[in-house]
Amino acid sequence: MKDAAEYLGLSPHTLYVWRHRRQGPPSFRMGPRGRVMYRLEALDAWVREQEQADSRSNMALNPLDARPQERSTRFPSA
Repeated sequence: MKDAAEYLGLSPHTLYVWRHRRQGPPSFRMGPRGRVMYRLEALDAWVREQEQADSRSNMALNPLDARPQERSTRFPSA
């Protein structure tokens, strides 16, 4: 977990809390002591998902780039 936290630029405690809340990158337990492991590919995929979900880095989600909606007029012009 320490290496994964360092790779992501997080504290091990943050990664522990996210794992406990099932919010962070996918992980699994391995070995007789149940050491928590993270696959490098899973960390990279999780980072990409976070990046795509952030409207500041995903222009498709950026509300400032959305075309303004046309207002419908209540009264038709004569």
